[in-house]
Parts: sequence; structure tokens; C-alpha cells
Amino acid sequence: MQRALRQAPDRTLAAQARPELEFFCFRVGELRFGVPSENVTEVLRAGLLTPLPRTPSFIMGVTGHRGQVLPVVDLLRFLSKGEARIGPRTRIFVGVSGSYVSGVVADTVLGLRRVPVAEILPPPLGGDAAAEHLLGVVHGNTPHDGLNLLNFSKLLQTARQRAVVR
Repeated sequence: MQRALRQAPDRTLAAQARPELEFFCFRVGELRFGVPSENVTEVLRAGLLTPLPRTPSFIMGVTGHRGQVLPVVDLLRFLSKGEARIGPRTRIFVGVSGSYVSGVVADTVLGLRRVPVAEILPPPLGGDAAAEHLLGVVHGNTPHDGLNLLNFSKLLQTARQRAVVR
């Protein structure tokens, strides 16, 4: 046993040799997304949203959270992939990037997933406008296991620019 332990590679060296990133994974509509876990602070049940007049269609409304007014983003509308529906099982995760804080609608929370950096493929070339907000994609064992990794900082910055321009 002692000999096996001495011959086993050091865990920290193994982790450095194959670095991994952690993503908060969720599903909205038929799409599966991952957001870097450092950009997600908590997950809430979707409650009442107050719609705001003259806001872009991807802003579903605002909700109060911990004494703060939180805009809630419909990611499907933002990426021109459809429209999210709020139901009894819908969740909202609180995403943060710098000074930007926003809620994002998720139909299902899939949990945290560690993804080896070597498995992250670049976003598809010549794709639609959604591709510009992707860090990359990860293919799964089945077509339904794939994951679109969002560049959440860029997404929030673009959403803010689109909302302010109006």
C-alpha cells in the first residue's frame, strides 16, 4: 500500500496537467448552457416579475431581491432562440460580472459541472448572433448532453448596452 501511494502521481500536479473549469449548468427551452461558476451567486424560485415599459423584449421585468431591484433576462429572446415561459418549476439565477447584476431565467438547474479545458471546443464559425456570446461548446455522449458555454461577462455587457441605447 505504501509503495502504491509513493508511486501515485501527486493530485495537485495531476490537476495542473489537466486543468478544469467549473460551470453552473442549466436548461432553458431545448438549450443547455453553462456559465462560469464565479459569475453565479445564487438560485431563486421565479416569483412575481414587474414588467417595465419601454424596455427591450429580452428584459422580462424586475424583481426585488435582498433590497435590490434585479432585472430579469430572458436568455432565449436575447439570443433570438425563442421565448422563455415562467412556470411553477422555473428558477432565476443571480449572475454577476463586475458591477453588473442580473437575474436569468432557467427552466431547469442542472448543477455544477467541471469541464476539462481540453474538451472545450471553439464556438461554431459562421454561426448565428448567439455564437458571439459563447466561450465554446462541449460535446456530450449523446446529442442532448452537449453544453453551450456562455461568456457571461460579455452577455451582461451587451444586454446593458442594448437596454441603455433604447
